[in-house]
Parts: sequence; structure tokens; C-alpha cells
Amino acid sequence: MLTPEINELLTRVGPGTPMGDVLRRYWMPALLSFELPESDCPPVRFKILGENLVGFRDTSHRIGTVAEMCPHRGTSLWLGRNEDDGLRCVYHGWKFDVNGQCVDMMNEPPQFDFAEKMKVRSLTRRRSSGA
Repeated sequence: MLTPEINELLTRVGPGTPMGDVLRRYWMPALLSFELPESDCPPVRFKILGENLVGFRDTSHRIGTVAEMCPHRGTSLWLGRNEDDGLRCVYHGWKFDVNGQCVDMMNEPPQFDFAEKMKVRSLTRRRSSGA
């Protein structure tokens, strides 16, 4: 019989928990390809290991998986528009690529390069070019 402490250790899988850290080291399916059928299709919201995530297929047919909430005002990126190689937040129009990098801020002058400093957590693995 497990003690309550050991049971808690083994069953909590959220971010930053011991078992969650172990499970995040392994590949696990979360979305099926038919759920993102074409470029710029509507994003899909899903939850895995206690994390709310959004999957989308960009204009270049790459698949991105990012944290659901926009880092600016916490608006769900699931409500965003999938357009021009990125997912655009509906609140202030910040656009994120498949790697979670902010690539466009409609309301910021480009000379400040503020978009380069903003990122949303991404679970998309970058492929090496030498494969």
C-alpha cells in the first residue's frame, strides 16, 4: 500500500512535478494529423500532462504546439487567427511562429525590436538541417 506522500509523488504530472518531469522526457502522441488538415486551418486546443496547449499548422505546412495563453494579456491563442506563417492573438495582434517566437507586433514600432524579446512556450521540436 502506498503512503499518501508516495501516491502524490507518482500521480501528479503537472509542470515542475517529479513525475511530470520524467514523462516530459518521452515522446507521446497528443494530436492526430487529420485534426490539423491543411495550412492555416483553425487552431486546436488540447490538454496533456496538466498543460493547456494549442496546436496549429502554419502557411508553410509546419505544425506548432504552443502554450495556450498569450504572454501579453493571457488571452487564449486558441481564439487567434492562423495566418501568414503564425498564430495571431485576437487581443492585441501579436503573432507567434511554430517555435513560439513573436514575429509581429502590430502596435509596436519595428525599430524597438520588442517582438524579438517575446516568446510563448513551445513544445515544437526544431529539426536539425543535417538529417
